[in-house]
Amino acid sequence: MGRAVAAMVESQPDLALVARFDRPGVAGDSLVSQEKALEAAEVVIDFTTPEASVALARMAAGRGGPALVIGATGLQPAQLAAIGEAARAVAIVQTGNFSLGVNILAGLVRRAARLLPPEAYDIEIFEAHHRHKVDSPSGTALMLGRAAADGRGVDLDDVAVRARDGITGERRAGDIGFSVMRGGGIVGEHRVSFAAEEEVLTLSHTGIDRSLFARGAVTAARWTRDRPPGLYDMQDVLGFSEEG
Repeated sequence: MGRAVAAMVESQPDLALVARFDRPGVAGDSLVSQEKALEAAEVVIDFTTPEASVALARMAAGRGGPALVIGATGLQPAQLAAIGEAARAVAIVQTGNFSLGVNILAGLVRRAARLLPPEAYDIEIFEAHHRHKVDSPSGTALMLGRAAADGRGVDLDDVAVRARDGITGERRAGDIGFSVMRGGGIVGEHRVSFAAEEEVLTLSHTGIDRSLFARGAVTAARWTRDRPPGLYDMQDVLGFSEEG
């Protein structure tokens, strides 16, 4: 991801790549120290580890900048809280998925769930990934589930159905179902269907190349540069949060 982000920045005529650095203790050609990178940059894009991201956020907050875009996955509640604390001093965009398409999909899912009543429209989320993916459902599928639940004003944990097997009985109104495929080299496919007796509305996204995450991160960096301190996500970057 670091190489993909660097290539994306260098392809944008209005942006400049001023430094590259890695986690503390990692050396490499043309890498600089974290301190030098923070001094040179207006925005830092970070795709490292939860521990390194928290340390970076605290360092940026302590010196009053630069703004951060954090894409590390697997952040635990205490680590998210630490990043939120740092966001009181600097602008931080933090999310587990920087795909512009996926985040637009999440915004549309939230709107659709708000408009389509649960007693008439059942929600099913399907996701497919490569054979090497170890978690299920994917973080993106869960993000879409949370968007649907938010649209309906409920907690996803109260309505999620993650597996069906055997005689399960009739579906409960308002449930949000998940189904999963693992195989081959699929980058990522996600579909959200709203199924009624008379019609089915399906919103979908297909990932073709992993550079899509780099494009989203660079879009977030461009947006974050002039923002006041605060914790933001891609729904803020894309304007969905403002629309409610």
